[in-house]
Amino acid sequence: MNAETLISLFERDLNKLIIEIELYKREEDIWRVEKNISNSAGNLALHLVGNLNTFIGKEIGRTNYVRNRELEFSQKNVPKKELIENINNTIQVVKDSLIKVTNEDLQKDYPILKFSETTTTEYLLVHLFAHLSYHLGQINYHRRLIDKLDCC
Repeated sequence: MNAETLISLFERDLNKLIIEIELYKREEDIWRVEKNISNSAGNLALHLVGNLNTFIGKEIGRTNYVRNRELEFSQKNVPKKELIENINNTIQVVKDSLIKVTNEDLQKDYPILKFSETTTTEYLLVHLFAHLSYHLGQINYHRRLIDKLDCC
C-alpha cells in the first residue's frame, strides 16, 4: 500500500460521511439516540474528526491539533454546516499529512504507542481507515433507522 492509495480511501469515505450527514431528513436527528443506541451520528462524526486529526494530522502532519476525546462524545447539536466543515477540514489535513509520506516512511514505527506493541505507520493507517469505515457503517445504519422510526 502507498500514501496515494491511503489518501484516496480516506478521502472517499470522509466524503461518504458528509453525504450521510447531509441525508438526514431533520438536522436534529443527527444527534438523536434511541433505546440501546448510545452514540449519535453527530458524536461519531466528531469522534472521527478528532481521531484522524490526532493520529494523522498531529502525529504525521505535525499540526498543532489538540484533542478533547471526551467532548467528541458529550458535545451536542453542532450545526450540520459546521460538522460538514470540520469533516472537509479533516480531509485536507489527511491529504496534506499523507502526501509527504514515502513507502519507506510507511514501514517505520508509528511515532506513538497506540496498541500494546509497536506498529508500523502503515499498520496504524490501515487501522485508522478500518475505524473510519466501521463508524461510517454505524452512521449509515443510524440514519436509516431514525428515518424509519420517523415515517411509521
